[in-house]
Amino acid sequence: MTEAFLALGGNVGNSRAILDRAVQLLCDGKDVRLTARSSDYATPPWGFKYQPPFINLCIAVETILAPRDLLARGQEVELKLGRDRAHEKRWGPRTCDIDIIAYGDLTLDEPGLILPHPRLFERAFVLLPLAEIAGDRVIAGQKLNEALATVDRAGIERLPPLG
Repeated sequence: MTEAFLALGGNVGNSRAILDRAVQLLCDGKDVRLTARSSDYATPPWGFKYQPPFINLCIAVETILAPRDLLARGQEVELKLGRDRAHEKRWGPRTCDIDIIAYGDLTLDEPGLILPHPRLFERAFVLLPLAEIAGDRVIAGQKLNEALATVDRAGIERLPPLG
């Protein structure tokens, strides 16, 4: 089993319910086992600012899937939840986005998959929930809590649990 961290986000439809379903679909308890889940965070849009705010969260999993298989599983979940990558605007509105942030200590740079995620340390909407569940973890030589201290967290709000 390998520990992996994934970031999930969305801003179309009932994003909290959609992302909750995404976690359920991703984590079958066999090939992918959920070990930690952050709070949900309301975050300002990134990249393309003229769209609704996003809901973001991170999860830690243990998996027997290889990185490409984990990516494929995430993209299958996105599709099941209504994401249409072929017709969307880059960094635009979407029902569900699932990114692998880190896969063990693996460093990988292949078409369609770079690990650790190449923009991890630029994005407070990923660092904040990731640091909540793994703040002392070191990824690409940086401790997540320390990396979080270097990014602008303006406009990000931790949401109360659902229900």
